[in-house]
Amino acid sequence: MTPFLLLAFLVGLCVGSFLNVVIYRLPRGLSIVAPRSFCPGCGRPLRWFENIPLLSFLWLRGRCRTCRKPISWRYPLVEGLCGVMAVYFLKNYGISIQAAIPYLLTLLLIAASFIDLEHGIIPDQITLGGLLAGLGLSPFSPFLSPREALVGAFCGAGAFYLLGAYYFWIRGREGLGEGDYKLLAMIGGFLGPLNLIPIVFLASVWGLFITLLVALVRRERLSGGKSLPFGPFLSLGAITLLIYPKVATFLFPPIY
Repeated sequence: MTPFLLLAFLVGLCVGSFLNVVIYRLPRGLSIVAPRSFCPGCGRPLRWFENIPLLSFLWLRGRCRTCRKPISWRYPLVEGLCGVMAVYFLKNYGISIQAAIPYLLTLLLIAASFIDLEHGIIPDQITLGGLLAGLGLSPFSPFLSPREALVGAFCGAGAFYLLGAYYFWIRGREGLGEGDYKLLAMIGGFLGPLNLIPIVFLASVWGLFITLLVALVRRERLSGGKSLPFGPFLSLGAITLLIYPKVATFLFPPIY
């Protein structure tokens, strides 16, 4: 790894550390600015050496120095993901707005996924704020034009709303939440309408694979009554497309 990419990785780790603050505090209605980081178990403010991305988790062996309660593996996982993705986008796009846009979308998707997994919600600050960011940055985007961003946002929200209404009509219960509509609208605002179909397809594949894997590990029977948050799978589908853009044309080749 070159010094430049190593620096990108380290900066990405710091971004991931802040993103962990957002993931923990935003759904709890806490400020993401103050107070400084603290242990969720005992509430003790963390010293600077306890807040170094990845290294502090390893040094503390995954436990608080005071109360000894376990520190969630989410913290190093998010930090590592943000570091790796920073390297990926800078390596492919260099220091440019074209690298910053997909990286910003990735950060929003990571935050939305972990909040949805823990709380079953996706805050509007992420989806609607991300939607505005996607539309505002669309003139500089390597993926789409401003018009395509607007169409993508409307298609994302509208398609999932209709799909959710159809599911409710068939099953008599809600299958998709409002957060999913807004999340797909945000994704459409960043990636445009033509990428929505492969993203939803990839999300479904990821959902089926992970559901089967979890059921196999836990030795549980699959049940149609169980509900899983779909936001993380949508995020996985979008990130898969960002990493492997050619997967869209592979899955849905153009018809001439």
